Amino acid sequence: MPAHLILGGARSGKSRYAETLALGTGLPVTVIATAEALDAEMASRIRRHQQDRPHAWRTVETPLALADALRREAQPGRCVIVDCLTLWLMNLMADADTLASALDADALPRLLAERAALLDCLPGLRGDVLLVANEVGLGLVPETPLGRLFRDEAGRLNQSVAALCGRVTFVAAGLPLALKR
Repeated sequence: MPAHLILGGARSGKSRYAETLALGTGLPVTVIATAEALDAEMASRIRRHQQDRPHAWRTVETPLALADALRREAQPGRCVIVDCLTLWLMNLMADADTLASALDADALPRLLAERAALLDCLPGLRGDVLLVANEVGLGLVPETPLGRLFRDEAGRLNQSVAALCGRVTFVAAGLPLALKR
């Protein structure tokens, strides 16, 4: 089955929707978690997500090397949830604050390499793959150059991933809207 991209805003229900789809497959589920507990708030969010998942599900923490983790975990007869691409992108942009004022993702070689690896591996993945990502381009224009770079790169990533996925769903207020079937 081609990968399925699930987009939505913060607290839109996108992770819950991905989990519901995974349960519906009846397959063993692995969650590839990209978040890192760098502060108490994020640690609390991670705990809440973990508590909401069935105990039988495996979790693989992968803040950076996502393509490698997907190649290992996405296998026939298994379902993989990546939660989430936006945090993964944020991890890859961790050094972006050191860039000169003319911010450009081309100056972030790790970001370019990891994004290329992800886009390269997506079409060949086997098993059920559910990719969760935030749609960050619907709100206010970020005030800082770094914020605008992040918003732009998240939009570019979502577009590229959506083009390679067989299905794309947008979730708002817990309600899924099929964008691509």
